[in-house]
Amino acid sequence: MTGLFNETKATQTAACFLTLRGGRMSCIKLVKLLYLADREALLRWGLPITSDRFVSLDIGPVVGRISELVRGEPPPNSARIWRRFISDPDHYEVHLLADPGSGELRAGELSLIEEIFERHGRQDRWSLVEYTRALPEWTYPNGSALPIEYRDILKSAGKTEAEISGIEEALESAALAERVLA
Repeated sequence: MTGLFNETKATQTAACFLTLRGGRMSCIKLVKLLYLADREALLRWGLPITSDRFVSLDIGPVVGRISELVRGEPPPNSARIWRRFISDPDHYEVHLLADPGSGELRAGELSLIEEIFERHGRQDRWSLVEYTRALPEWTYPNGSALPIEYRDILKSAGKTEAEISGIEEALESAALAERVLA
């Protein structure tokens, strides 16, 4: 269960990581940092930052729609906000084209982004691949892409069935409200 993907918020989150890294980063490293931020937000607050879907790839778990944006493959119904602020990949790296601001991000989310960068931002991309492959929700997809449910992450972190059900209900209600208001 995921909410409606927020491309503006995803772009602002990616831009925060890129800014912390000096404006340029490998594509793999960026999607790993975004995954780790969304994952930690889900565990702390019951809601990921970007509402992206999570996917197991051979390189470990990633944020699915953002991975498509990073690779220059906009997902269906994309608002194309990403490309105004983040470059197409060049030699497996992207760079910040302009500052999208951070108006969609709450103060706690901005702090979490900085925390994730402090914890993992100095690791190289392959260390992050190995780190995320060790996370309990990842399943080797053998060249494919397998969905990772929020439930799997919550369960692996020791959340009770009641806590997981409550989070799923809240996420479902938020997604419904977003669809009605959109």
